[in-house]
Amino acid sequence: MALQFHRAVEHKEVWSASSNGFSFVITYDSPYGSGFHGRTDYMASWRPLYVNRGATKIGGSPFDTIARA
Repeated sequence: MALQFHRAVEHKEVWSASSNGFSFVITYDSPYGSGFHGRTDYMASWRPLYVNRGATKIGGSPFDTIARA
């Protein structure tokens, strides 16, 4: 499945895409600044579009580039 990501939040490292009833999000986390706080790395997650539940983080080590996420 090919996904076309777009920047979802202006001035923050958040990209999103959706396909086949699923939403995918890539964020950049850092312990500092105004963005998402956590370990300094990219994090990818997904969730069904039409089911009201939280997102699932994609397993494995944190990603070091957006391309790998």
